[in-house]
Amino acid sequence: MNPYPDWLSPGDNAWQLVAATLVGLMSLPGIAVLYGGLVQKKWAVNTMLMAFTGFSLVLVVWVLWGFKMGFGEPLKLGPGILQAAVGKPRSIVGTENQHQAVIPLLDGLMPQFKFSETTLAYFQFVFAAITPLLFLGSVVGRINFRVWLIFVPLWSTLAYSVNAFLLWGGGWWAQSHTSISSAWTTGALDFSGGYVIHLAAGTSGFVAAAVIGPRLARDRDRAVPNNLPMAAVGAGILWLGWNGFNGGDPYFSGANASLAVINTNLATAVALLTWVILDIFASRQRKPTFLGGINGMITGLVAITPAAGFVNSFGAMIIGVVASILVWLSWNYLGRTRPFKKVDDTLGVVHTHGVAGLAGGLLVGVLADPHIILYMGNGADVSDVTAAGWLWGHHPAQILIQLGAAVTVIIWDAFITFTILRVLGRFMKLRAPDEVLELGDIGVHDEEAYPDETLVTGRQSEPAVERPAEPTALKHAEAVES
Repeated sequence: MNPYPDWLSPGDNAWQLVAATLVGLMSLPGIAVLYGGLVQKKWAVNTMLMAFTGFSLVLVVWVLWGFKMGFGEPLKLGPGILQAAVGKPRSIVGTENQHQAVIPLLDGLMPQFKFSETTLAYFQFVFAAITPLLFLGSVVGRINFRVWLIFVPLWSTLAYSVNAFLLWGGGWWAQSHTSISSAWTTGALDFSGGYVIHLAAGTSGFVAAAVIGPRLARDRDRAVPNNLPMAAVGAGILWLGWNGFNGGDPYFSGANASLAVINTNLATAVALLTWVILDIFASRQRKPTFLGGINGMITGLVAITPAAGFVNSFGAMIIGVVASILVWLSWNYLGRTRPFKKVDDTLGVVHTHGVAGLAGGLLVGVLADPHIILYMGNGADVSDVTAAGWLWGHHPAQILIQLGAAVTVIIWDAFITFTILRVLGRFMKLRAPDEVLELGDIGVHDEEAYPDETLVTGRQSEPAVERPAEPTALKHAEAVES
C-alpha cells in the first residue's frame, strides 16, 4: 500500500499545511489579541468576537462558493477585463476534492502542484479570512455587530474573490497583454497579497469607516490601549506567522520560499527600526513608542508582502526603509488633514495596510530582480520563471502595470464596500446606538474583558449595607460617566 498518490510530495504538502496554519494563527489569536489589546478596555470582547466570527464566516463562504470564484474556471461576463474578472462559483464540500490541485488559467504556466485541492483551498482560505479581520480595525468601537455578520460574507464574495482571481487566479491583471503595449509582457506582480489583501483592507476599511460614521467623540479623544503586553503577543504572532504568509506562496518548499522568508523578516526589522528612529528625531514628542514600533513592524510586513519572492535581500531592505518613511509621513501628516480627521479609522488601517500595500506593490515594479528564480526551466525549451522591474531588470513598464492593478483594486473594493453598506443601511442601523456605545462590551454582549473584582470574588470592598440591587448595565453606565 502507498499513502501518497504519484503526484503528491509529502514535503510540499506538509509545508503548505504548516504555512496555512501559521497564517491562520495570525488571525486567531494574532489579530484578535493585537486589536483586542489596542482598543479601549470596554471594546476588547467585541473586537475579539468579531475576529472569531469573521474567520468562521469566511470559511463557510470559501468552501461553498468563494474558493472557485477566486481560483476556478473564469466566469466570462463580457469583453476585456470582464472575460477574466472572477471564477464560476462552485462548492468543494463533496468528495471530488482529493484530486491534484490546479488553477485552470495557470495550468501549464507554472509547475504542477504537488498537493491536493483541499490543501490549496485551505491555504488560500486563511488569506481570505484575515482580510476582513484587518479592516475590522477601521470600524471597531461602533459597528453594529449584526451588520458585521452580514457584511463579511457579502464582501468576501463580491470583493475578495474578484481581487484574488484578477491577480492570483490567472485573471486579467495576472495575464500578459502585449496587444496593449509592446513592453507589457508580464502581468501584475503580487507575491502574497500586498494588493489582494492589504490594499483591499485599507481601502475597504476607510470607506466603511466613512459610511458607518465615527465613534463617540470622547472615545476618539480617549483612545488609550487597554493592554499593551497583550498587543505585543498579537504583534509577535503576526510577525512570525508571516513566515507562512510569504513563505508559503511559491506553493513549493524550495529556495524561493526560503528567500521570501528571509526577505520578510529583514524588511520588517528595517521598517520597525526606521519608524522608531523617526519617532525619536522627527515626532512631536521626540520619544520612541511601542505603538510606533508596532506600526513600523506592520508596515514592513505589509510592504514586503507583494515583493517577498521577487526581490533580492538588498531590495527588501530598501522596501522596509522607503515604506516605513512613507507610512510614517502618512500617519503623522496626511492623517491630520481634514478628510482623514473626518473619517474615524480607529486603528489607522488605511495607513499601515493601504498605504504600505500600495507602496510595496509599486516598489515591486522598481526592484523586482530577474536573477531571482521563482521556478526553474528545463534548460531547453522552457526558460526559468523570473520577474523584472526597472532597477535591475530595465523594465520600467512594470511600474505602470503595478499602478493599473492597484487602481483597479481601489476602485472596485471602494465601490463594493460602499454599495453593500448603503444597501444594508436601508434595513438596519450600521452604527450601534449611542447608549450601547457608552457601555461597550456590556451593552453589546453582556460580557467584559476585565470584570469588577466584586463580580469575580463575590466580596464587597466596603462593609455590607442592605440596599436595593442595581442593574448591571446601570453600574457600568455610571462607571463610564465617571
